[in-house]
Amino acid sequence: MGESYQPEPGGFRAARYLVLAVLLGLVAVPVLALLWRGARPELLAGLNSPQVREATVNSLVTSGISALVATAFGAGLALLIERTDVPARNFFRAAFFLPFLIPPFIGAIGWLAVFGPVGYVNVLYNNATGSSEGLVNLYGPGGIIALLALHAYPITYLMTAAALRGVPGSLEEAARASGAGRLRMVRDVTLPYIYPALLAGFILLFVSNLSDFGIPALLGLPVQYQVLPTLIYSYLVGGTTENPLGAASALGTVLLAVGAAAFLLQRHLFRRVSSDAEGRAQPVALGRSRYPVTAMLGAVAFLFAVAPVLALLVGALLRAPGVPLTPENLTLANIERAVLAPATVRGFVNSFVLATGAALLCGVIGALVATLVVRTRNRLNGSIDTLALIPQALPGTVVAVAWILTGIPLGIYNTRSIILFAYVMAFVALVVQAVRGSVAGVPVVLEEAAQLSGASPLRALRDVTLPLAAPAVVVGSGLVFFTAIRELTVSALLVAPGTETLGVVIFNLHQAGAFNASTALALVVALGGLLGVGAMALATRGRGVYGAD
Repeated sequence: MGESYQPEPGGFRAARYLVLAVLLGLVAVPVLALLWRGARPELLAGLNSPQVREATVNSLVTSGISALVATAFGAGLALLIERTDVPARNFFRAAFFLPFLIPPFIGAIGWLAVFGPVGYVNVLYNNATGSSEGLVNLYGPGGIIALLALHAYPITYLMTAAALRGVPGSLEEAARASGAGRLRMVRDVTLPYIYPALLAGFILLFVSNLSDFGIPALLGLPVQYQVLPTLIYSYLVGGTTENPLGAASALGTVLLAVGAAAFLLQRHLFRRVSSDAEGRAQPVALGRSRYPVTAMLGAVAFLFAVAPVLALLVGALLRAPGVPLTPENLTLANIERAVLAPATVRGFVNSFVLATGAALLCGVIGALVATLVVRTRNRLNGSIDTLALIPQALPGTVVAVAWILTGIPLGIYNTRSIILFAYVMAFVALVVQAVRGSVAGVPVVLEEAAQLSGASPLRALRDVTLPLAAPAVVVGSGLVFFTAIRELTVSALLVAPGTETLGVVIFNLHQAGAFNASTALALVVALGGLLGVGAMALATRGRGVYGAD
């Protein structure tokens, strides 16, 4: 069982060359176009401007602090939920994972409905105190850091939970037997084992937060607080510099280098993360603190997971922002008008078509990449694997700028095709990662038995392994669909009149001050995404896609 290699029949060679050619066109060509344009000395010299220096410092501050907070919080949650006898663990796992399922810019709209200038908390505070300042101000670096951390910590939770499975239970039991307390055991035994996972998680979150566009755009642009992704957006959309595409390309080149370095470093760290150790440790008994800890987790889960969705619901139903929350001020008209507006219908159609196309293409390409890498031995496999996975480490703004440079000479700029190709480049790694473990987990003896019955290696793979890995392909393609249909960063830079996506429609409404409409659509997108992911999880439960708990 596990990873194995088959002889190299002609069908594998043809598939490999085809996949390599596709990935070269989808990934290598746009990246090379970006480097060719953005690495010119005269453009790189412009990176020393005060505007770029300020945006760079802002990006490093918001990304670094938010990644640090998310890493500490996510790891702490994982230790509490996965390593103690706290009750209702499955409930807390689902609740604390919820912010990850909601797009960051949608979550930001929800939090603005709570803590914005006309949000419920600030309105109540101002009415009670007579103040006009509000209790909380989400605009600026503080709010950006808080919301970036909020939407990022589930990644650290998942990585820490996986690493905790690699901690030998015998070591923790020995530490307890020697009289070590809970905190000392965690410090001396658990943390050294999960440290590589924590560091890898921090790097992943830093790059992810560095590339986020939606939260800094909603909370930073209104107060002139620029980070690198919003600066690229301002260059291309606002024309705030003499050579917008050249300046954006130079910034994109820098972000490309950061993303590639982080990808390589994270790969190195993941090799040091062990999992599924023999003799897992028993949960730590919390004793008298069990129920206070449970109550604290419940309160935090409500604040982080439930409150923003409720805020979206109330904000969508209120007749106008800031009016009292009374029955006579609630109406479904906002949702009806927002959903049926021509721009919304057009955005939904565009998003659905693009997400469906991206899911299908990524499903085919990702399944082929994962199968070739796991089941065959060839020196090209490493290049194929890297080409498929490295775009996941690149900011969406980099992907968009790279495809602008590629799409203009190809004549696909300002069309839906350029958005589709950018989506496939950005999201194919989701399918590769979902399918790889499933293919590796199919016992190779099943293929060998098929070959003994007269099947060729390629047919044995097609008839035995791929059907067993099909649920993973469905899951990976589903993740691509639900990610693409709500996507904002790539679309914001590539849309043209008539090709607006749903995410761009919501963003434009919010930027234009149509808060009721943007909140109503944000609610629909958030609930639709949650229901879709939940339905996909139920449909694949018990088929070995997610793994055993």
